[in-house]
Amino acid sequence: MSMIDIKKPEDVSTASVVTLGLIGGWVTARETGIRPLGGVVLAAAGYWAARSWVATSGPVTATALTALYVGAFGASHPLAKKIGPWPAVLTVTAVAGGAACVVSDLK
Repeated sequence: MSMIDIKKPEDVSTASVVTLGLIGGWVTARETGIRPLGGVVLAAAGYWAARSWVATSGPVTATALTALYVGAFGASHPLAKKIGPWPAVLTVTAVAGGAACVVSDLK
Protein backbone atom coordinates (compact mmCIF):
# COMPACT_ATOMS: atom_id res chain seq x y z
CA MET A 1 0.00 0.00 0.00
CA SER A 2 1.35 3.38 -0.93
CA MET A 3 1.57 6.33 1.42
CA ILE A 4 -0.71 8.37 -0.82
CA ASP A 5 -4.02 6.80 -1.71
CA ILE A 6 -5.15 8.38 -5.00
CA LYS A 7 -8.78 7.96 -6.00
CA LYS A 8 -9.55 5.90 -9.06
CA PRO A 9 -10.47 8.10 -12.04
CA GLU A 10 -13.99 6.69 -12.07
CA ASP A 11 -14.60 7.86 -8.49
CA VAL A 12 -13.66 11.53 -8.95
CA SER A 13 -16.37 14.23 -8.96
CA THR A 14 -15.14 16.19 -11.95
CA ALA A 15 -17.60 19.06 -11.45
CA SER A 16 -15.87 19.74 -8.12
CA VAL A 17 -12.45 19.55 -9.73
CA VAL A 18 -13.49 21.94 -12.51
CA THR A 19 -14.83 24.36 -9.90
CA LEU A 20 -11.61 24.13 -7.94
CA GLY A 21 -9.53 24.72 -11.06
CA LEU A 22 -11.38 27.75 -12.36
CA ILE A 23 -12.14 29.51 -9.08
CA GLY A 24 -9.02 28.30 -7.30
CA GLY A 25 -6.76 29.27 -10.18
CA TRP A 26 -8.27 32.73 -10.36
CA VAL A 27 -8.07 33.32 -6.60
CA THR A 28 -4.50 32.00 -6.48
CA ALA A 29 -3.39 34.35 -9.27
CA ARG A 30 -5.26 37.30 -7.78
CA GLU A 31 -4.13 36.88 -4.17
CA THR A 32 -0.49 35.99 -4.86
CA GLY A 33 -0.04 38.37 -7.77
CA ILE A 34 1.66 35.51 -9.58
CA ARG A 35 -0.48 34.68 -12.60
CA PRO A 36 1.53 31.59 -13.60
CA LEU A 37 0.86 30.11 -10.16
CA GLY A 38 -2.86 30.41 -10.86
CA GLY A 39 -2.16 28.69 -14.16
CA VAL A 40 -0.57 25.79 -12.32
CA VAL A 41 -3.73 25.33 -10.24
CA LEU A 42 -5.87 25.60 -13.39
CA ALA A 43 -3.71 23.09 -15.30
CA ALA A 44 -3.45 20.59 -12.45
CA ALA A 45 -7.22 20.54 -11.98
CA GLY A 46 -7.74 20.29 -15.73
CA TYR A 47 -5.42 17.31 -15.94
CA TRP A 48 -7.12 15.63 -12.98
CA ALA A 49 -10.57 16.11 -14.48
CA ALA A 50 -9.47 15.00 -17.96
CA ARG A 51 -7.98 11.83 -16.48
CA SER A 52 -11.40 10.98 -15.08
CA TRP A 53 -13.28 11.98 -18.23
CA VAL A 54 -11.18 9.62 -20.34
CA ALA A 55 -11.83 6.77 -17.91
CA THR A 56 -15.57 7.35 -17.54
CA SER A 57 -16.69 8.85 -20.83
CA GLY A 58 -13.99 8.14 -23.40
CA PRO A 59 -11.52 10.30 -25.29
CA VAL A 60 -14.03 12.17 -27.47
CA THR A 61 -16.09 13.38 -24.51
CA ALA A 62 -12.90 14.09 -22.55
CA THR A 63 -11.61 16.24 -25.40
CA ALA A 64 -14.90 18.16 -25.61
CA LEU A 65 -15.04 18.76 -21.85
CA THR A 66 -11.37 19.78 -21.77
CA ALA A 67 -12.00 22.23 -24.61
CA LEU A 68 -14.96 23.64 -22.67
CA TYR A 69 -12.80 23.97 -19.53
CA VAL A 70 -10.04 25.81 -21.39
CA GLY A 71 -12.62 27.85 -23.29
CA ALA A 72 -14.30 28.84 -20.02
CA PHE A 73 -10.97 30.12 -18.73
CA GLY A 74 -10.45 32.10 -21.93
CA ALA A 75 -14.01 33.43 -21.98
CA SER A 76 -13.78 34.68 -18.41
CA HIS A 77 -11.31 37.39 -19.40
CA PRO A 78 -13.44 39.36 -21.88
CA LEU A 79 -16.55 38.60 -19.83
CA ALA A 80 -14.86 40.15 -16.78
CA LYS A 81 -14.55 43.45 -18.66
CA LYS A 82 -18.32 43.47 -19.15
CA ILE A 83 -19.69 42.13 -15.84
CA GLY A 84 -16.74 42.17 -13.43
CA PRO A 85 -14.24 39.51 -12.40
CA TRP A 86 -16.19 37.58 -9.75
CA PRO A 87 -19.40 37.33 -11.79
CA ALA A 88 -17.38 36.28 -14.85
CA VAL A 89 -15.49 33.55 -13.03
CA LEU A 90 -18.65 32.27 -11.35
CA THR A 91 -20.55 32.26 -14.66
CA VAL A 92 -17.96 30.29 -16.63
CA THR A 93 -17.46 27.95 -13.68
CA ALA A 94 -21.20 27.24 -13.53
CA VAL A 95 -21.24 26.40 -17.24
CA ALA A 96 -18.13 24.20 -17.23
CA GLY A 97 -18.91 22.53 -13.89
CA GLY A 98 -22.52 21.95 -14.90
CA ALA A 99 -21.45 20.36 -18.17
CA ALA A 100 -18.97 18.11 -16.34
CA CYS A 101 -21.68 17.05 -13.92
CA VAL A 102 -24.28 16.29 -16.57
CA VAL A 103 -22.02 14.73 -19.19
CA SER A 104 -19.68 12.76 -16.95
CA ASP A 105 -20.48 12.68 -13.23
CA LEU A 106 -24.14 11.67 -13.44
CA LYS A 107 -23.47 8.72 -15.75
